[in-house]
Amino acid sequence: MATLHSIQIGHPRDYEPVAGDKSNKPWTTAFYKQPVSGPVRVGKLGLEGDAVADTRVHGGADKAVCVYSADRWPYWRERLAPLLENSEAFGPAAFGENFSVAGLDEESVCIGDRWRIGDAELEVSQPRQPCWKLARRWRITKLTLWAQETGYTGWYVRVTKEGTVTAGDEIELIERPLPRWTIDRANSVMYELRDDRDANAALAALGPLSESWKRQLLKRV
Repeated sequence: MATLHSIQIGHPRDYEPVAGDKSNKPWTTAFYKQPVSGPVRVGKLGLEGDAVADTRVHGGADKAVCVYSADRWPYWRERLAPLLENSEAFGPAAFGENFSVAGLDEESVCIGDRWRIGDAELEVSQPRQPCWKLARRWRITKLTLWAQETGYTGWYVRVTKEGTVTAGDEIELIERPLPRWTIDRANSVMYELRDDRDANAALAALGPLSESWKRQLLKRV
């Protein structure tokens, strides 16, 4: 049974330059989200009490809620143990996600999947595209690249029915219109099959796929 392991929210904050980072610039991010208990309202643009720093590339209806699989944590803890003082810290919100989920991952979740959590309904819209902030958050330069290479990126959902969710809720799959288009397969097209016009066109043609991914793919075609 898939469950909502934990819920995290946060607001943009300013941070000093990270030691060893070549840019040597202050940065602003809402990546450092904190777990919350009790019911949380989910609206069309995300969780009540949550916000994003850069609205050009984050947030919006297609990326209302960021989701990451708790089932991937053991992999990252083992791989990053030599690089982190406490690899066990790689848990809830490690990827800056709003929902940490158990029993689901990039190989079992499909574009267009419809979920019911609490009394809210959500639809999977696209894979997460990890950005430079993931690497800076953990001070591991190649972490963003490693996430892309493994396909352990997480994903986004849009909200089709507003409601309230609580950590521990069951995640009920209510519809799967595209069973062949897993998050893992979509990632393969984005990162490994850039020059495959047919693959890019096929992914771009999926109705539930986010508009931003459709634009990227159609530029290749």
